[in-house]
Parts: sequence; C-alpha cells; structure tokens
Amino acid sequence: MTLTVHPCARGVRTLALDAPHRRNALSAALVAELSAALTACGEDPGVRAVVLTHTGTAFSAGADLRDPPDPKALTGLLRQLVELPKPVVARVTGHVRAGGLGLLAACDIAAGSTTSTYAFTEVRVGVAPALISLPLLPRTDPRALARYCLTGERFDAAEAARVGLLTAAGDDVDAVLEPVLDGLRKAAPGALAETKRLLTARVLETFDRDADALAALTARLFTAADAREGMTAFLERRDPAWVL
Repeated sequence: MTLTVHPCARGVRTLALDAPHRRNALSAALVAELSAALTACGEDPGVRAVVLTHTGTAFSAGADLRDPPDPKALTGLLRQLVELPKPVVARVTGHVRAGGLGLLAACDIAAGSTTSTYAFTEVRVGVAPALISLPLLPRTDPRALARYCLTGERFDAAEAARVGLLTAAGDDVDAVLEPVLDGLRKAAPGALAETKRLLTARVLETFDRDADALAALTARLFTAADAREGMTAFLERRDPAWVL
C-alpha cells in the first residue's frame, strides 16, 4: 500500500501519501489507490471534507520514473480532485516537486509549513509540466509560473502562497488549517458542493479543452531523447549532458 486512509474525524477524512522511501512519487499504484479513496470519500455521506497529506519529508516528488502512471490516469486523478463534491484540503509539511505541484493546484485549499519547499523540476529531466498545467494555469500567477516552470528553481512556502499555489503558510500548518476545517464542518454539505462547483468551473473548462492534447504531449515527451537522458542522469545522480 502506498496510501493510508485515516478514520473520519468529525466529518474530515485524511488521506496520507505513504511511500516515504520513494518520496511519495506518483506511481501507477499510488494514482490508482488515491483515485479509489477519493471515489469512496465522494460517496460517503459522513465525509464533509478531505485532507490530503503525506508521511516523510516529501509531499510528493512528482511522477515515479520507475513506475510512471499513464498520462490519462494522472489527468483523471487531477480532474477527480477538482470535481469531487467535497472540498479537498492539502496539508504540506515537506518538499513538493513536479507532479506533486499538480496535486496541490487541484486541491481547493492548500496550506504549507514554512519548512516546505517547491520546484517545477520537469525541464531539468527533459520533459514539461504539461498535465499539471491544467489546474495550475487558472489558479496561479502567470508571471511567477513562467519563471519557475522555465528555470526549475526552488522556492519557499511564502512565495508559494504569494503566487497562489498555497492558500496560506505558517510555522504550524495544523494551526493554519484549524479555522479552515472548522469552517467546513459548519457548512451545509449541499451548499459546499454547489459552491465548489461554481469555484471550479473555469478549471474544468481547461480540462475539457486541453486534457487530451496534453496527455498526448506528455506521452511523446517521456519517450523523447531529452527525457531518456534526463531520467537516466537523475537515476545515476549526475548532470544530464545538456548542462553547461
């Protein structure tokens, strides 16, 4: 198992990415387990909201290069997070890279500790942040996104909050989330679902328009020469051939 499903606590179900030895990389297995858990949360009338968190020092390192998910499966997971009729809240206390940032962007609310760090590392292994752009582009600052996606630079939680990737950041992420979860518990379930539908309409328009083309682009990029060199270099812990 690569996902831990915690008991529902006063209407909040916590799902923890639980493959710390792989830095919670998005493997085919993890994507399938998380999708199944989200489906169960959506169907459970006792679940008012979902918290998506992690074990270990990384929220997610992005796609698992040893067991990458099918692009359409990853697209489906991102869309499921956006469409779920329950609010999804990300709780981050570790590092987030590449595809992990897509999970954050697909959540309705995201809070990170001040020790967490973020980076769009795709260009450094020869690919592009194609699929994760679906929830990212409508929700984050375009100038900041251009900088960080093109350079792969690392940035901190305060910057992630400034550009819209996080809702809030703080030394104690649970203290940050306490009033958020309290507010969700006080809201009517039907009203939450309809309000989320209003808030995510523009994001879903992006999925409807671009998802198939971006899944095809991702599949093509992952088999190209740059990706083969970049991923080999990553696994061999060396710089790829293009580094100057």
